Amino acid sequence: MTIHSDVTKIVGGTPLVRLNKASERSGAEIVAKLEGANPANSVKDRIGVAMIEAAEKSGQLKPGGTVVEATSGNTGIALAMVGAARGYKVVLTMPESMSKERRALLRAFGATLELTPKADGMRGAVEKAESLADKGAVLVRQFANEANAAIHESTTGPEIIRDTDGKVDVFVSGIGTGGTITGVGRAFKKEGVEATIVAVEPSASPILSTGEAGPHMIQGLGANFIPEVLDRDVYDEVQTVENEVAFDVARQVAKDEGLLVGISSGAAISAAEAVASRPENQGKRVVVILPDFGERYLTTPLFSEYMDS
Repeated sequence: MTIHSDVTKIVGGTPLVRLNKASERSGAEIVAKLEGANPANSVKDRIGVAMIEAAEKSGQLKPGGTVVEATSGNTGIALAMVGAARGYKVVLTMPESMSKERRALLRAFGATLELTPKADGMRGAVEKAESLADKGAVLVRQFANEANAAIHESTTGPEIIRDTDGKVDVFVSGIGTGGTITGVGRAFKKEGVEATIVAVEPSASPILSTGEAGPHMIQGLGANFIPEVLDRDVYDEVQTVENEVAFDVARQVAKDEGLLVGISSGAAISAAEAVASRPENQGKRVVVILPDFGERYLTTPLFSEYMDS
């Protein structure tokens, strides 16, 4: 008999699925890791559990304590889920540009939400979180928290290696906090997986490529500053993706593959297909992280036309 003690115990172990139409177009095998299959439906479930457990183990977070964090949505949803399951109060700051679905999900889990100006981006949300973290509250700091990259090194990377028998030629991941690409890259190196690692960022905010930051519409990517968690030595190249390309690809994947994915997943798939189409990558395997599913973007420009019709 297998009965898990609470919802936080079923995070991870997400599946790999071949993207058949994208593979046919590119000439390489494109395989997606569906992080939306986590219980709160995103890759951030992993770090939500890991960062709270790290705070518990360090003695910072006491029973019934308060967790404060800046989020673009998914990390906050994960923290709110863990907080609800373990009895913590969760206070979150988020740019007002993030989707209504994300706001509703945070509140549904019982979190307190403070919105910050769109123009200030994630930096504004981080500054607001720091101002709200009073004595006794734990400021999680996902962009600097070592548990972020560590959980991907100990779970996400090994899962990919196990499920592919270690045969990965290219790995593609969008950059939000940088924890996923850093952790997976380190796991690959540790296990001798010699994959080309590709980072993805918005063309409208190419801080890794050019050092310039700006507003963009790819929720979950491009924090407009370089996160402390990100190990810039771990990736081999950076692909930039236009806002509308990310939207178009996400919409097309739903029709082509039967996968309703989010905006950042559209960006990641676009980058994966671009890299897979290169002559040197024909017949090779490209693994791409899809951070979440599309249901939390139904009222955004990604799917709003369907809501209005």
